[in-house]
Amino acid sequence: MTNSMTRTARLIFTLTLLGTSTLLGHSALAQSPLFQPLYEVLSHPRCMNCHTITDFPRQGDERRRHDQLVVRGADNHGAPTLQCSACHQDNNVADGAVPGAPHWGLAPLSMGWEGLSASQLCQVLKDKSKNGDRSLADLLKHMSEDDLVLWAWTPGGNRTTPPLSQPAFVEAVQAWVNAGGPC
Repeated sequence: MTNSMTRTARLIFTLTLLGTSTLLGHSALAQSPLFQPLYEVLSHPRCMNCHTITDFPRQGDERRRHDQLVVRGADNHGAPTLQCSACHQDNNVADGAVPGAPHWGLAPLSMGWEGLSASQLCQVLKDKSKNGDRSLADLLKHMSEDDLVLWAWTPGGNRTTPPLSQPAFVEAVQAWVNAGGPC
């Protein structure tokens, strides 16, 4: 092969690789490594069971439909005849069978995260029309201080906890917020 043909072949090979990586790896390239630890926590059953896109809550690590056929209700706190607070109090019950935290209920449907990739969840999380009109600073406060969010690390019973400790999660959220919330 001549030098000219070799250079042309290398150029074609390089352009092919760049085109392939752009087509196949776009979502991976768009995803910020700062968001990955948040995604690992937010996609855990302790979060996803209430951040569902269904008209009912889920429960357990297998994310089964809630027992007693509980439904979302108009205000995300159950049907008028069976509100979440009928069973879920401000704290876990002593034997851990029924979890509890203040203002127990489902996240609004706009905050449903099922089926979202890390990049999509990041975008939805930052979208004020879908996140309860929260800024990045508000999201940090919510994820570090809200009693219902904090419950995920003390769920009682045999429930698993998210893959990061609560302080490590807050640190990861803070780093993500400080960087401007990259996705």
